[in-house]
Amino acid sequence: MALDKATVTRIAHLARIRVPQEELEPLAGELSTILSFVEQLNQVDTGNVPPMTSVVAMKLRRRPDQVADGGYPDAVTANAPESKSGFFVVPKVVE
Repeated sequence: MALDKATVTRIAHLARIRVPQEELEPLAGELSTILSFVEQLNQVDTGNVPPMTSVVAMKLRRRPDQVADGGYPDAVTANAPESKSGFFVVPKVVE
């Protein structure tokens, strides 16, 4: 896929990058090379390749899913401007 100067200017504008006029032509060539490489990757058959999240096989460490209040509500609400029964008191914002 070959890019022209107008397309590179538009890409730079969308990316909020200021590119001087004299650098547009070389940048168009570089971007065209990158896009042609990406097009080559589309030709690779990956039908029998399982999806993976990492190149190293690993299992996630998991912790037990236990509901707990923390056991120290007074310490949690100690810096609150106002609290009541272990909860934060906030002003009503919806009428």
